[in-house]
Amino acid sequence: MKLADLLHFSAGGLRGHRLRSFLSLLGVAIGVASVVLLTSLGEGARLYVTGEFASLGSNLLIIIPGKTETKGLAPLVSTAPHDLTRQDAAALLQRVPAIRRVAPLAVGTASASAGERRREVTVVGATRDLLEIRHLQMASGRFLPRDASDAAVCVLGAKVQRELFPDQNPLGQLVRIGEWRFRVIGVIAPRGTSIGMDLDQVVEIPVATALRLFNRSGLFRILAEIGAQDDLRKTEQAALAVLRERHAGQEDVTIITQDAVLATFNQILGALTAALAGIAAISLGVAGLGIMNVMLVSVSERTREVGLLKAIGVTYGQVVAVFLVEAAILSTAGGSLGLVAGLGAGRFLQWLYPDFPVQPPPWAVAAALGVSCSVGLIFGILPARNAARLNPVQALMRRKA
Repeated sequence: MKLADLLHFSAGGLRGHRLRSFLSLLGVAIGVASVVLLTSLGEGARLYVTGEFASLGSNLLIIIPGKTETKGLAPLVSTAPHDLTRQDAAALLQRVPAIRRVAPLAVGTASASAGERRREVTVVGATRDLLEIRHLQMASGRFLPRDASDAAVCVLGAKVQRELFPDQNPLGQLVRIGEWRFRVIGVIAPRGTSIGMDLDQVVEIPVATALRLFNRSGLFRILAEIGAQDDLRKTEQAALAVLRERHAGQEDVTIITQDAVLATFNQILGALTAALAGIAAISLGVAGLGIMNVMLVSVSERTREVGLLKAIGVTYGQVVAVFLVEAAILSTAGGSLGLVAGLGAGRFLQWLYPDFPVQPPPWAVAAALGVSCSVGLIFGILPARNAARLNPVQALMRRKA
C-alpha cells in the first residue's frame, strides 16, 4: 500500500465519522491551546518581574534597615536597633571603593495642593544620584541639585503635574506638601509603575527635607550602585563591614542584590510555569482518550472493511498503519489548530495589557506539538492492533454495526 493510498484511505475513514472526528480534534486543540496560553502567562510573569528589577538600575545593592531572613518588603518605619542614616550613605560612598553612587531614600505619603487642586501623593526624599541610579529622564526642568540638602524644592511625577497644573507650566510654581511649601524645579518623564510604585505619582524632594517633613531620623532605603557585576559579592561584604562598624558592631541591616532576588523569582516562576504546563497537559491526555474511543468505535464499525483488506493481502503492519495514520491526522491537525489558537489568545492578551509580555517559551511550543502528535500514536496503538488481529473470514461474515 503506497503512502498516498494510505493517507487517502485514512482520511476517508475520518470523513465517515465527521462529528466524532471533529470532537476528538477539538479536544487536542483545546489541550495544546491551554499549554501554550498558560505557559505564555507564566513566562510573561517571569519576564515582567525581570524587567521590573532591571528598571531599578544596574548592579545595585539595596540596603534595608533591620536584619531579616526573608526577601520581603520592610516596613516604612524601621524597627532596627540603629537607624540607617545619611551619614551611613556617605560612609559607604567614601569607604567602599567599588560603590560609584549612593541614593539615601525617605518615603512617606502626604497631601499635595496647588491652588484649589489637591491630591494624596507618595513623597520620596532623595538626592541627585537617584536620577542616574534609576535611569530617570526629565520631561522639563531639572532634577534635585546636589547642594539641595535642606532646600524647599521639588520634582513632580508626570501624573501629579497633570493633575495639579493642567494646561500650564509648573516650573517655578509653589506646591504645598503637608504644611510645607516647595517650589517646582522639574517634571519627571512618564515612567509608569516599577516594583509596586507608580513613579508618575510621586513628588521628589531633598532627603534631609523629607526626614524633617515626616519627623523621622532614619532612612527607608539606601540604593548603592557599583561599578562591575563581578564586584557585587565583595562589595556587599565590604558594605556590611562598614555599617557593622558604624552601628556599634551590630549587623542590623539587610542587603539585597538584584541577582539574588531575580534568581529567587526565576525559580518560583519557572516552577509555576512548569506546573501550569502540567495542568494543561492533562487535557491532552483526556483528548488522547477521546481519540482512542473514536478509533475503537471506528474499528468496530469497519470490521468488514478490515476483513476485506486482509482478504486481499494487506499485511498486519499495513492495517496497523491505517489506523495509526488516522489517529496521527487527528492529533496533528488538532495540535496545529491549538497552537494557532493559543498564540492568537496570547496576542490578544498582549494587546489588552501591553505592559505584560505574553509569550510562550520555545520549549512549551515544541513540547505541546510533540505531545499532541504523540498522543494520537500512543492512544491509537490499541485500536490499530485490535483491527490488525481480526480474522478476515469472521470479519467479513460480521454484520455492519
